[in-house]
Amino acid sequence: MGETQSDQEDRTAKPPGTAAKPPRGAGRHPGRRALLIGGAVAAVGTAVLARDELARLWWRVPGVEKPRTPGAVDFPGATWVAASSANYRRADRPDDYAIDMVVIHVTQGGYESAVKAFQDPGHQAAAHYIVRQRGDITQMIRELDVAFHAGNRSYNERSVGIEHEGFVERKSSFTDVMYTNSARLTAEICRRYGIPVDREHIIGHVEVPGTDHTDPGRYWDWDRYMTLVRRAHRTAA
Repeated sequence: MGETQSDQEDRTAKPPGTAAKPPRGAGRHPGRRALLIGGAVAAVGTAVLARDELARLWWRVPGVEKPRTPGAVDFPGATWVAASSANYRRADRPDDYAIDMVVIHVTQGGYESAVKAFQDPGHQAAAHYIVRQRGDITQMIRELDVAFHAGNRSYNERSVGIEHEGFVERKSSFTDVMYTNSARLTAEICRRYGIPVDREHIIGHVEVPGTDHTDPGRYWDWDRYMTLVRRAHRTAA
């Protein structure tokens, strides 16, 4: 077999006939004490992970899960249209996962096409809500559950996703009534879970780490939207 570059560097770095010194600690075996300590640390880490997972699964015990009414919505005035169960994970938030964020999306299409996609089990993605250009709000996943909307597991678990009908490259997609009603929805979500009304906790899909999406895009008026959210939040309080 041929030599690697590192083999060549090692050979030329030492004077001919000089025996290389073994690395410090070479040939030593970890003592029993070290093994015991390492095992204890690993056991504690495993126990913490197991406890954390159990804390999130406690509600699966029969009779513990929050009651659910078919067709019920979390936001008054929203219309229920169920997404495919393949596009979200059943949970019991905020008891198993704290909710501290709202993620703003744009559908890149019409309302009907978004609903169709979220009801398709092969799509593997859906948001909790869709806000139409005419202001109607559709809820497709309960806020209790983890929607696959952000492309980041941690962000999915901690957030509520809101889609907006339209296209990122069309400023006309974002109507007055859409801004107003979406802001009311976001304000209510923030009030319900104690989410700060700021841009660190109300973000665009483009701001989610690891995403390749650009929504809501340059035409989404963040200053206007946040003003409306704050106003609705104060009114609700």
